[in-house]
Amino acid sequence: MKVSWSPTAVSDLESIRHYIAWDSPSAARKVTDLIKESVNRLINFPLSGRAGRVQGTRELVIPGTSYIATYTIRDDNLQIASVLHGRQRWPESFY
Repeated sequence: MKVSWSPTAVSDLESIRHYIAWDSPSAARKVTDLIKESVNRLINFPLSGRAGRVQGTRELVIPGTSYIATYTIRDDNLQIASVLHGRQRWPESFY
């Protein structure tokens, strides 16, 4: 299984890091590292996320945070579509 990040997901991760870094650069690094580590666990357990709110997606709740990584699985490719805060307005589509 190969994990790839959409441009939107990369931008989301950068925005999260910048937002948290205003208060604590070390916390920003920890949170973004935790998100990446959690996503990498999907390589071995791609169905561990719950069914997504957007049809055709799955959602991985990032432990210890309020963030959710939304992803799709196609063949042997797992694509991270977005990383959102749990209280953000959810889009109707990621693509």
